[in-house]
Amino acid sequence: MFPTSTQCKHWIFISEDELNKLRENANSKHIQIYGGNINESHRSEIFLTPEEEKTMVRRYELHLRDFCKRFQPPMPRCVVGTAFHYFKRFYIHNSVMNYHPKEIMVTCVYLACKVEEFNVSMPQFLANIKGDREKASDIILNNELLLMEQLNFHLAIHNPFRPIEGLLIDIKTRCSLNDPERLRPGTEQFLEKVLLTDAVLLYAPSQVALAAVLHAASKMQENLDSYVTDTLFGVEGRGKLEELIEAVRSIRSMVKMADILPDKNQQKILEKKLEKCRNPENNPDSEIYKKRMQALLDEEDELTSQMSSNSALENSALNSIPLLSPSGA
Repeated sequence: MFPTSTQCKHWIFISEDELNKLRENANSKHIQIYGGNINESHRSEIFLTPEEEKTMVRRYELHLRDFCKRFQPPMPRCVVGTAFHYFKRFYIHNSVMNYHPKEIMVTCVYLACKVEEFNVSMPQFLANIKGDREKASDIILNNELLLMEQLNFHLAIHNPFRPIEGLLIDIKTRCSLNDPERLRPGTEQFLEKVLLTDAVLLYAPSQVALAAVLHAASKMQENLDSYVTDTLFGVEGRGKLEELIEAVRSIRSMVKMADILPDKNQQKILEKKLEKCRNPENNPDSEIYKKRMQALLDEEDELTSQMSSNSALENSALNSIPLLSPSGA
């Protein structure tokens, strides 16, 4: 199913360089629109650089992970994985200066709950949010359609969790490894970290799953090389083996880098910088945004009033038509 999915066709990229170029384009486009009248030498002082945007996205990926961990009722792993996919996809073509990550983050989680059929009501969802919950509700509902549009309505996500289960069953069936369930904690830790990397935008879920199993096995000082080369691939799959080994190495290398956390002081500086350069049209605290929302509400009220008036007129017109009596038929 994955090879024919929208995820494979539209959201798996050739390399990290390609992803970085797309993100740089989003950054450059925002600065050209909102900083066209600012001297080029001063733009970096006012606007976030692509690298700074990447740091901000990374910060809110950590927030996303922690939010999902604390969520009540406990959130299934597929919802967490799907929310991460949405969040990562959104910031390939959009700048954090245009849409603040804290607002897109909760919207991604809310949409993932719906798509993965984790049935929580809005009040239940908001109970997990600190602060102004009414404001949070408005932000989520105002951003939900935007998020779906930016995802091109490609909402079905293939996560690596199911391939993991398939691999563990296969290892139990066709491999001499003693108690394959011992690998489960290591694979789960690996998958939690892999969601913080670009690996899910570069590799198939089955490749990520295999990297997780092999990583867990190496931590347990178990060797699954012969299982992969002889049993899993066999003679017919030898041609793809070299490509797979390279993919597994790359994914494991990315996960190692995921342990490097952003500097907290730098994050605070960037947060302040973002507040100054973010698009006021998409900032719920700005006057421009409030006026725009009020105008939309007024327009909606006017439309509702007009529809009520039209309905009243139609009823009045119908009531004025004389009914024919049976004798006059």
